[in-house]
Amino acid sequence: MTWLRINELRLPLDHAPEALREAALARLGIGPDELLGFSLFRRGWDARGRARVRLVHTVDVDVAEPAARRVLAEHANDRGIVPRPDMRYPGLGHAPAGAPRPIVVGAGPCGLLAALVLAQAGFRPLILERGRVVRERTRDTWALWRRGVLTAESNVQFGEGGAGTFSDGKLYSGVSDPRHLGRKVLEEFVRAGAPEEILVSAKPHIGTFRLVSMVEKMRATIEALGGEYRFASRVDDLVIETTGGARRLRGLVLADGETLPAEHVVLAPGHSARDLFATLHARGVAMQAKPLSIGVRIEHPQGMIDRARFGADAGNPLLGAADYKLVHHASNGRGVYSFCMCPGGTVVAATSEAGRVVTNGMSQYSRNERNANAAIVVGITPADYPGGPLAGIAFQRHWESLAFAAGGGLYRAPAQLVGDFLAGRASAALGDVVPSYRPGVTPTDLAACLPGFAVAAIREALPAFAGRIPGFDRADAVMTGVETRTSSPLRILRGEDGQSINTAGLFPAGEGAGFAGGILSAGIDGIRAAEAVAAAMSRAPARAA
Repeated sequence: MTWLRINELRLPLDHAPEALREAALARLGIGPDELLGFSLFRRGWDARGRARVRLVHTVDVDVAEPAARRVLAEHANDRGIVPRPDMRYPGLGHAPAGAPRPIVVGAGPCGLLAALVLAQAGFRPLILERGRVVRERTRDTWALWRRGVLTAESNVQFGEGGAGTFSDGKLYSGVSDPRHLGRKVLEEFVRAGAPEEILVSAKPHIGTFRLVSMVEKMRATIEALGGEYRFASRVDDLVIETTGGARRLRGLVLADGETLPAEHVVLAPGHSARDLFATLHARGVAMQAKPLSIGVRIEHPQGMIDRARFGADAGNPLLGAADYKLVHHASNGRGVYSFCMCPGGTVVAATSEAGRVVTNGMSQYSRNERNANAAIVVGITPADYPGGPLAGIAFQRHWESLAFAAGGGLYRAPAQLVGDFLAGRASAALGDVVPSYRPGVTPTDLAACLPGFAVAAIREALPAFAGRIPGFDRADAVMTGVETRTSSPLRILRGEDGQSINTAGLFPAGEGAGFAGGILSAGIDGIRAAEAVAAAMSRAPARAA
């Protein structure tokens, strides 16, 4: 018997339970007695170019010999029928005897998976997180949303779980993953309490409330395996030893002045650790500026998006709340695209610095809030903010400060109706679409806190997007600014061994280091970082524990 994988089995929403099995038999061209096993691997939907939505399945089938050999021979050039890949994660083996404890800086998705995989191999990692435990962090974050009170070290960006904790909890990514490390990430999330359906959904998501409890359970697992967490432990400096022109990390200096010996450090600080980036640059750690995006959050009634995407099938529980992905190439040469679309969610205050306004999107597992929201952002490059690796941070801060001023203070955000934005006039009032951002919005002109090229590109893109989603440019849709932290403003350069190209022992990883974008890709990169640390430590001479 042989397990095969069948891709792209399409069936109507209301198909009978046995229809999927029958479709698999027909696709393979085998009889029922030759099908020994059957399981669903993934299910999504396709609403493109059809009057009705169709479900798209990937299934794994156990086929008897010699039927399996015959099927594979007949479909040798057909990527729709292939041997089922082995997606099991092999692990790191066991930590060398006397191996020193590796350190993980940052407890977001990247640091969390790096720490977990290291702990599972017996390396007993020490996790340093500048923010607070996730429950305390949640209270601090709500203080900003409800009362306009910012806690600089405990907010949407900083604290246990990272920025992804206050998001839609999307668990899909377009990164290349030939080793199926994403499957390991999803399986660990399920062990920590995520719904098992994330293992089969083409676009899995969890939502903020579930992420909070999952992060806690994963921390407990790491601690049970010998790992140790230290919260409110911001890294303020590095101890780097230079010998014969070669640089090696020897320690980390914390905000309270303590110096920790450190020779193998996963650096996963998230994309908003601006003070740490400045320290790394001052210490000569190799880095470079990278492309960014800037724009706004746009909100529409979720029902409008459902009808535009699903037509007569809108409201079907198998489909849930509809999402979208939009791209437009503007005449001024700028790319405009939707980012981090949150069906049935809310726009949230996501700043980590006083006197600045930043937006992000969030939704719960149910995705049942009134509005859909997404970032509509414009791509920019280092040519737009020359000045070296830290210039992107200065660029972000400039527009975030202008947004704070345009919002009127107290972390209120500037907002504008789409109709007014397209007409080039400030908004004085809002319409039927009620903005979800808290602590509140101030109707104004978003052109005051966006680059001119971004304003022009978005004005051109909105009517073009309406050609794909009718009503996208409706006059009372709400735009809230500014969205600046779609990704890290820089990349900390690393080699094939996962270490900084000029500072041995430092393993930059995840979104903050410029190697991921979102929960799943950050988790995947965290596993890679753990593997790199384990490989380096297995080559290093053992020391007393």
